[in-house]
Amino acid sequence: MFLIFVFLSLFSYCMGGVDAHEVKSVSVVEGHSVILNTDFINMQTEDVIVWRFGPEKTRIVTINLEANSFLEFADVLDGMFRDRLQVDSQTGSLNITDITTQHSGLYQMIISGKQKTSYTFSVTVYAHLPVPVISQNSSQCSSSSERSSVSNCSVLCSVMNVTHVSLSWYNESHVHSSISVSDLNIRLSLPLEVEYQDTNTYRCVINNTFTNHTQHLNITQLCQPSQCSDCGSCCHGPESMIRLVIAAVVGVATVAVLVYDLQI
Repeated sequence: MFLIFVFLSLFSYCMGGVDAHEVKSVSVVEGHSVILNTDFINMQTEDVIVWRFGPEKTRIVTINLEANSFLEFADVLDGMFRDRLQVDSQTGSLNITDITTQHSGLYQMIISGKQKTSYTFSVTVYAHLPVPVISQNSSQCSSSSERSSVSNCSVLCSVMNVTHVSLSWYNESHVHSSISVSDLNIRLSLPLEVEYQDTNTYRCVINNTFTNHTQHLNITQLCQPSQCSDCGSCCHGPESMIRLVIAAVVGVATVAVLVYDLQI
């Protein structure tokens, strides 16, 4: 208990006598609005409210209740907050409208007056999810054996430019396979191998904390052994063509020999 008291005392001293609250985590999808609610109800007319953003604690809004003034620093940080900020004069809560992913980060509200206090928010803004695209994975298409009538087809579920998402294949209601990405803005792909005659229902799902998109696999449409143009190794198209050409050459040569013998 003594160590905890010492830590809190030092932290309060570093904050310049400001009572600090725990960090609140807030998540939102880009394009929406988010309210950083302080639940502070003891606002006094002599209070001055300052909102700061980011590791540099850049000042973005100042409100002087006594002077009834609202000052938005619209030009800071390349104007990323211009015309996006609203502050509740009763609670000091900050409303950020039409939010984008660049607005992710730490926000701090400092109230200066008879009672000094601060609130800190960690805001995470998620981008809109793309719809997964399912295509035949021609590089991995293979048959169980050359003469087998039951062969396999490899398909690929892909999404572009994603971060903080999971991509999963479901077989009916069960997760067949899954892959996740955290802080990279990349192309994410997940393969799946099925049999041509498979009657199960497969779907590819991309999801994050807020939402998800689903794409269903149409095995009949994507996985046809006759689709040699998409996957030559599945039906051995090149090999069949070579054999046909050789047979034709041999046939022509045989006919030529017979004609020559008859002439003699």
